[in-house]
Amino acid sequence: MGTEAETETELGHGESPFQGRAHQRVLDWVEAQLRAGQLRIGDQLPGERALAETHGISRASVRDAIRTLEVMGLVRTSTGSGPRSGAVLISRPAKGISNMLRLHVASSGLEVEDVVEVRALLETWAATVVDFNEIPDGGREILVEAADLLEMMDDADLTRAEFQALDTRFHVLLAKLAGNNVLDAIMASLKDAIGDLVSASVDDNATWEPIAKVLRGQHREIFHAVQSGEHQHAANLLREHIEWFYSHTSDQRPGEAEHPPRLV
Repeated sequence: MGTEAETETELGHGESPFQGRAHQRVLDWVEAQLRAGQLRIGDQLPGERALAETHGISRASVRDAIRTLEVMGLVRTSTGSGPRSGAVLISRPAKGISNMLRLHVASSGLEVEDVVEVRALLETWAATVVDFNEIPDGGREILVEAADLLEMMDDADLTRAEFQALDTRFHVLLAKLAGNNVLDAIMASLKDAIGDLVSASVDDNATWEPIAKVLRGQHREIFHAVQSGEHQHAANLLREHIEWFYSHTSDQRPGEAEHPPRLV
């Protein structure tokens, strides 16, 4: 087997979008195997040595590929032996999207305002297309869980981080009523990508408590509108809620930012 540099030079003539990166051979192979049905969720990938020999790359490059797949939410790694050890294929698309968004938002490659705007567009659209007749149990399981989350958020002893985690689950759960798996993954990732950043300016409980009180009331209004089938009203409430939360937890208030979110 050639050196890593030689291998990467050879890859420069391929069709990979990541030309010159040896570990891309493994990523391309996993994608091809998944598309062909030769690999499925729950399957264990071959070991480092086998993958290195099969693809003519170093074991270091194989480890790079596995780490990339892990960050993308496509594998879970664990030590030991047996069918659940090593790199096992999973499907956590929200994790991969969220990791990417968080890094690009942190680097200012993506503006928080734009992420908030996309979130508002998706959530309001989701609210307008809910059809309880298309959901096996009429949406009962999701609504019961959402109601439980509302009760949990009423706990005055919750920390901000705990409240925000429940808040995220509530919004993602309601979006699931739209019945779109891609939306589910994107919603979870959008909330996770900006949650810490948007609320970072709220640095004391005295400021946070009145905000949390308003959020609780808004959540209940949204829930009742969704539960009652008032789709457009729910969408309007969601838009107002997202805009209000952003304006009270960001250093850049709507109307003052260079590119404020177009939420109204």
